[in-house]
Amino acid sequence: MKRRLFTLTAAATLALTASLSFAQTKWDLPTAYPATNFHTENITQFAKDVDAATGGKLKITVHPNASLFKAPEIKRAVQGGQAQAGEILLANFQNEWQVFGADGLPFLADSYDESKKLYAAQKPVLEKKLAEQGMVLLYSVPWPPQGIYTKKPLASAADLKGIKWRAYSPATARIAELVGAQPVTVQAAEFSQALATGVVESTMTSGATGVDSKLYENLKYYYDTQAWLPKNAVLVNKKAFDALDKPAQDALLKAAADAESRGWAASQKVNTDTLAKLKANGMEVLPPPAALKSDMA
Repeated sequence: MKRRLFTLTAAATLALTASLSFAQTKWDLPTAYPATNFHTENITQFAKDVDAATGGKLKITVHPNASLFKAPEIKRAVQGGQAQAGEILLANFQNEWQVFGADGLPFLADSYDESKKLYAAQKPVLEKKLAEQGMVLLYSVPWPPQGIYTKKPLASAADLKGIKWRAYSPATARIAELVGAQPVTVQAAEFSQALATGVVESTMTSGATGVDSKLYENLKYYYDTQAWLPKNAVLVNKKAFDALDKPAQDALLKAAADAESRGWAASQKVNTDTLAKLKANGMEVLPPPAALKSDMA
């Protein structure tokens, strides 16, 4: 009887040990963009890489298209631990801290090479600021260069006066004010509906967003101003990160570095591909008139 009890106890101990050795951590990662957007596809691959590298010990569930939190809510959700990780558009938070919006300043960094230089300067201070707020910067990837979408042709900024302009950041809202347009804040997940219902009738964004939101169904012209390349950043709650063991932390950071490299390359390819798609769907893709670019500079 004692031998049988010992055997059962030993078996239970081994089962418990095995269970503890494979304790699984589950994270939620909200993003504001569609599942088919290149940023979201990159994040999905990042989550798969983390899963594989940790042997299934760290599972990250990606929630696209603002299905878990709306775009402006994601940073606070990560900071407060409602989501362990999340993707944000840095320029959305310029009013909180000006450095968040540095890559949204017109023509400060208007190419991928210049954007990389700006990121190299931003990254150390971004990491420090986010650490103060209880978060860790995992990686950052730029959107393609920004251009102007309209229903009517433009000769100068004066042609934008009175137009309902979709703003996605403090900088784009300020541009609308300077040219006499009416800024309307609309997140990416609601953009198509806002256009269809007349809530907005113009915007400044990338070719990628133009394809995601099918802007060619409501707008006619795209002026390829290449004004700036705003970056998305994937953040993690520091307490959640610190709770991981060292191998899992290393795997997470390695997957993040790979995602950053992959994302920058994908952004450049998407820039070329989406401009071609806009044209294929009947949108006129044009260089900006000299007066328009001069007015924005």
